[in-house]
Amino acid sequence: MANIRLTLCLIALIQLACSEPPVETTFERVDKIASEFVHGYYSQFPEEVYEVGYPDSPLHRFGDHSEAALAAWDARIDDWLTQLDQIDVGELAGAPAAITYVFARERMQVLVDKRICHNDLWNVSPTWTGWQFMLASTLAVQPVGDDEERGAALSRAADIARFLNVEVSNLRRGVDEGYVAAQSNVDAVVEQVTSLIETPVESSPFFSPATRSDNDAFIAEYRDVIESGVYPAMTAYRDFLRSDYPGRDTIGVSANPDGDACYAASARYWSSMSINPAEIHRLGLSEMARIQSEMLLLAQESFGTDNVEALLEELRTNPEYTFANEQAVLDFVSDAVKRSRVAVHSWFGNVPDADVVVIPSPAYKKDSGGGFYSAGSADGSRPGTIQIGTYNPTTISKAGIESLTFHEGYPGHHLQVSIALLNDSLHPILRYMFVSGSAEGWGLYSEHIAEEMGLYSSPVTLFGKLSDEAWRAARLVVEPGIHVMGWTRDQAIDYMMQHSAVGRDKASAEIDRYTAVPGQATSYLIGSLEIQRIRAHAETALGEQFDIRQFHDRILANGGVALPMLGTAIDAWIAEVQATKL
Repeated sequence: MANIRLTLCLIALIQLACSEPPVETTFERVDKIASEFVHGYYSQFPEEVYEVGYPDSPLHRFGDHSEAALAAWDARIDDWLTQLDQIDVGELAGAPAAITYVFARERMQVLVDKRICHNDLWNVSPTWTGWQFMLASTLAVQPVGDDEERGAALSRAADIARFLNVEVSNLRRGVDEGYVAAQSNVDAVVEQVTSLIETPVESSPFFSPATRSDNDAFIAEYRDVIESGVYPAMTAYRDFLRSDYPGRDTIGVSANPDGDACYAASARYWSSMSINPAEIHRLGLSEMARIQSEMLLLAQESFGTDNVEALLEELRTNPEYTFANEQAVLDFVSDAVKRSRVAVHSWFGNVPDADVVVIPSPAYKKDSGGGFYSAGSADGSRPGTIQIGTYNPTTISKAGIESLTFHEGYPGHHLQVSIALLNDSLHPILRYMFVSGSAEGWGLYSEHIAEEMGLYSSPVTLFGKLSDEAWRAARLVVEPGIHVMGWTRDQAIDYMMQHSAVGRDKASAEIDRYTAVPGQATSYLIGSLEIQRIRAHAETALGEQFDIRQFHDRILANGGVALPMLGTAIDAWIAEVQATKL
């Protein structure tokens, strides 16, 4: 009997081996390619995961940015694009896979187009794209709950020295090939890294995993890794920049090889819209004129003055309009978060129950100011985080803090990111990747609709909203100015201060940011204006059938997709609503 059963099993195995493998459907191919891409991206660049919460990236190391590793990564993207181009897109019509396909292909193509910049060869960045921000932010969410996680944390901390050695190697190669960072950014990064070096180990942002553990052996071993490995590596990096690196005097990327083409590709990468630098500059001037008119009207009605520039200076410097201490800043932000969290239910149908916390920026980021949102985890074990710059609070105006809060929290990034993150029916590429034009465009649109929602607490904060909008319009003027029109750093700083309530420290940090990350800052207003245009189109098409809650839910339903995809989604929604009337 046993022999009969064995014979039958062997026959079954032979039949299985000889049978044709199941045919992979077009939907499955798209899903597979997109999955490989998103997983490959966060395996290649795990130091970016802290911002989006992707759960399956390596925890024991940072990314390999060496020439060979990046060439291999580029080859993988080329292969995925080839596979996508072989797909009959007609078979995807009307299916969720169509959204996955379009978004995956768009993200891959802009990465290919932006290769002309060779960012890895001149990435000396005093903002969030700098290693000092990314690595510290990653370690701030590094899990240390068990022996395996603590071992990964030790390995990752030990990997910082290798990472920084590669950064120096890339910068040396960049100098040889003509790709050099602006000296103003070099100076800013030297100051930041010096601050990190001078910070006691126990207070260092790189020591965060140890501060969240009660395992004495782990804490001692981790301290040794930081002291013996990380600090010497940071010192070597800082000394290289300070003594051996020839930063360029001009701040525009046009000074690098193919700089003009790099700026155009970067603007397209960040916004997902094809707008040339001259058009961006003209749009900024036009929007600035509109916003200045609105600021003048509010200045007259609420402050009894026609002098907008003097009012901006008053809001920057008068203690009545600034903060007494750091806690006052944090309390002001927390109050705005609480109000907005209640109000969003009248404007959105889908409001996930996702926690968010407000924290001050760490000391080494003291000059960066502003705010920054980091996603929580999909399982709810880690809340979303709004990080607020609180350095020198007597120079921080109350005028712009509420608009910043609505941008980063509700109805802005926290709501936007949580809707995608907690929707496990979405493909991972839609949950964990985004386009700045739609993500930051939504953040700025959130500042705009917060006025409709009645969230601004006073004419001061409402004026701050207009000031921040002017600041975003100024970016459209200034960014092409510095990158393709030859503006100087001082010229750009002066323009920012003349047209918004930001102080010189903040304006200087902003220009350093635009210098380090060409194109990104223009995506805010470009995206917001496109969302407003799409909404106006829907309101006109639907009339009394227009429902603001449904509109907002459709805009956010698929995550931070490319802006043209939002227009397509709303056109489909309009058709659905109109069909119900027939």
